[in-house]
Amino acid sequence: MQTQKRGKKNIVSDRLFIMVFFDILFIMISSFMALYIRFEFRFMEIEPEFLDHYAHILPVTIVTTILIFFAFRLYSSVWEYAGTNELIKIIWATLCSAAVQLVVSYVFPLYLPRSYHVLYWFMLFGLTSLYRFGGRILKSLHSMGIADKHSVKNVMLIGAGEAANAIIREVEISRYVNMKIQCLIDDDSSRQGKYMRGIPVVGGRDKIIDAAQQYRIDEIIFAIPSASARTKKELLEICKESGCKVVTLPGMYQLINEDVSIARLKDVEIEDLLGREPIQINVDEILGYVSGKVVLVTGGGGSIGSELCRQIAAHNPKQLIIVDIYENNAYDIQQELIRNYPELDLKTLIASVRNTARIESIMETYHPQIVYHAAAHKHVPLMEDSPREAIKNNVMGTYKTARAADRYGVEKFVLISTDKAVNPTNVMGASKRLCEMVVQMMNEKSKTNFVAVRFGNVLGSNGSVIPLFKKQIEEGGPVTVTHPDIIRYFMTISEAVSLVLQAGAYAKGGEIFVLDMGEPVKILDLAENLIKLSGHRVGDDIEIKFTGLRPGEKMYEELLMDEEGLQKTANQKIYIGRPIDFDRALFEKQLEDLNLIANDEKSNIRAAIRELVPTYHYEENTR
Repeated sequence: MQTQKRGKKNIVSDRLFIMVFFDILFIMISSFMALYIRFEFRFMEIEPEFLDHYAHILPVTIVTTILIFFAFRLYSSVWEYAGTNELIKIIWATLCSAAVQLVVSYVFPLYLPRSYHVLYWFMLFGLTSLYRFGGRILKSLHSMGIADKHSVKNVMLIGAGEAANAIIREVEISRYVNMKIQCLIDDDSSRQGKYMRGIPVVGGRDKIIDAAQQYRIDEIIFAIPSASARTKKELLEICKESGCKVVTLPGMYQLINEDVSIARLKDVEIEDLLGREPIQINVDEILGYVSGKVVLVTGGGGSIGSELCRQIAAHNPKQLIIVDIYENNAYDIQQELIRNYPELDLKTLIASVRNTARIESIMETYHPQIVYHAAAHKHVPLMEDSPREAIKNNVMGTYKTARAADRYGVEKFVLISTDKAVNPTNVMGASKRLCEMVVQMMNEKSKTNFVAVRFGNVLGSNGSVIPLFKKQIEEGGPVTVTHPDIIRYFMTISEAVSLVLQAGAYAKGGEIFVLDMGEPVKILDLAENLIKLSGHRVGDDIEIKFTGLRPGEKMYEELLMDEEGLQKTANQKIYIGRPIDFDRALFEKQLEDLNLIANDEKSNIRAAIRELVPTYHYEENTR
C-alpha cells in the first residue's frame, strides 16, 4: 500500500512538473510573439530598447504568472473533463498575468508598446487553452445554455469519471434539467480535492454522509456503470443512510453507446443491494441447442416467460412460438419482439394448457423441438383460497403439456419450478412439487429429455414483493411486511432465465436444477432499504406495518429437500438435486384421481395432495 501511495504521488508530481514546464514555455513564446507581431513579423525592425525591456520583464512575468495559475487552480482541475468553468478561470488568470506585466512595465519603468500587452494576453490565453482543451473549446462555447433555476435539486454524483462528466455536461447545457450538481465523490485519491467542470471532488465514500449535509443534497446519482456488484452494494448502503433519494445509471452499455443522459437515470433497484455478481452463462452452449430450433414457451407473456422469449429470440431460433391464456401479455411481448427482431419467425397463440385438444393441436402443427413450460398460477395466498385451480392449471396443465410433448417428439422439455416445492406448506408449492414429479415420471418412459429448474423469488416479477413495496411507498405507506424475521432467497429475472437456458443445455433427462443464490435476505431489510433509497425516513415518513404470516406462508424457503444431494455442473452457480424415488406407475394413476377430485368442489383437495406429496404440511381445518 505504501508503494502504491508513493507511486500515485510521483505521478501527480510528474504531471504538475510537465504542466508548469509547458506554461513557462507558453509565457516565453507569448511574450516574444507579442513583440514580433507588433513589428509586423520583422525582427530586425524591433527597437533595441524594447528588446532590452522585454528581457528584464520576462523573468518577473514567468514567476507571477505561474503563481497566478496556482491561485486560479489551473493545476488542480481534472482537465480530461474540464468545461466552461475552467475556461473562464483561464481567461481571468491570463488577464491577471497581462495586467501584472503592464503594471511592472510602468513601475520600473520598462516601457513596451501598449498593444504588446493585449497581444501577449491573447497569445497566452490561446496557448494555455489549447494545451488544456484542444479541440473542445469551440464545442463547449457553442453548447452553453441557461438552465431553468426554478425548483432546483441539489445533487451529489458518486463517481468522477466519464459518466459523471456526461451528466454534468447535460446539466450545464440543458434548459430543462432542474438540478444543480454540488459535489462529487470518488474513491480515487488522485482526483480528490480537484474539480471536474468546476465541481469539487470532495473525497471518497467516507465523505458521503457529511457532504450530503454540507451541500444540502436532495438526490444522489450513482454514476459508476462499471462498478462491481459488491462495490455498488457497499456504496449504496452508505447512500441510503443519507436521507436522500438515490438514482443510478442502467449499466455499462449506456457508457459504451454514449447514451448517458439524465433521461436514462432510474431509481435504484433493490437488487443493487444484493451484492451478488450476475449469474454467468455459456452463450455458445445455448446457441448450440437453441439456434435453428423450433422453440415453444408456455406462459410466454409472464415475467419469466417473456424474458425467455427475449433471450431465445436473440439466439436465432428457427421459429419461436408463444402460448399464453392472457391476451394482453401475449400481445405486449409479441409487439416487442416484432420491433426488435423483424426477421424472427414468430407465432403468438392464445391457449390454455388445461385444454388437451388445443395443446396437442399446437404440438402437431408446429412440432417444437424445445418446450419451456412457464405457464402456472404462482400467487401463494390466492392459491390457498382456490386450491383446486392450482391443481387444474399447474399440475394437470403440466401433465397434459408433457404428454403432448412426448407424443409429438419434443427433444427437451424444461419445467419452471420454485423453491416453494421443497417441504411445501402451501398448495402452490405442493402443486409445483407435483409438477416436478410429473417431469420425473415422464422422463422415465419418454425419449424426450424432461427436466425441472428450481429457483427462488424473482425480483420485479408480476406480483412480487418489490413492486408492491414501491407502490406502497408512492402512496405514502404503510409498507406491509408479514413478519419481522421472514427471509427469502432472491434473484433477478435475467438470472432466472439464464439458469433456465443453461439447464436446457445441460439437460440429459430427469434432473432438477438448482441455483446457488447465496445468502437469503430479510424482507424487512428490503422494505427499509427501499424506503431509504426513495429519500424517506423509516417510521417518520413511511411506516412499516407487520400483518402476520399468510395461510401457507413459511418463515423461510429451502432449495433442496433433506433427501436430495447436490451434484456440481460446469457452471459453479448451478447444481443438480438428486431426484427422490417414488412409484411412477402408481403416481400416474393417482394423478387421474387427483384430477377428478380437483373438479369436485366439495372434496378435501389438500388431503388428496398430501397422499401424493408426503412432505406437504397444512392445517387440518382447511379444505
